[in-house]
Amino acid sequence: MTISEKLYNQLQEVLNGEPWYGDPVYTILDRISFEAAYEKPAGSVHSIAGIILHMTGWAEEVMDRMNGMKAQLPVRGDWPEPGLPDEQKWKWIVEDIKLVNVNLAGFIQDFPEEKWGETVEGKDPGQTYEYQVTGLIQHYIYHSAQIALLNRMING
Repeated sequence: MTISEKLYNQLQEVLNGEPWYGDPVYTILDRISFEAAYEKPAGSVHSIAGIILHMTGWAEEVMDRMNGMKAQLPVRGDWPEPGLPDEQKWKWIVEDIKLVNVNLAGFIQDFPEEKWGETVEGKDPGQTYEYQVTGLIQHYIYHSAQIALLNRMING
């Protein structure tokens, strides 16, 4: 199995497969009402909508790096503010992360196999393209658990 195939399969498993640790990202998102998406339970720093915007921004940043751009913070910012609760905007946020991940999956599939071990411009040695995508997948796992817990705090 190539690195591209391995990373593509891992991404798909985390997004909408059957990962061994629990529910995939999209299953968790399907359970979130727009009201819950914007709520910040006591002690929470971010809302679910804010976390999804953060995840989307970092996926875009990883794709920019795969396109040869120098590593930086996401163009949207690290933690974009989701604004006031809005049902249509929540639907857009969910659709946007799904579209970004379709694009990311395509980037992974088309990425030259010989480049996976190269260092990302602006990062320390060892911060390869493979490392970046693996880290993004881990980032998704972390935040999907955070989203699931926030939703449980909000909805009991």
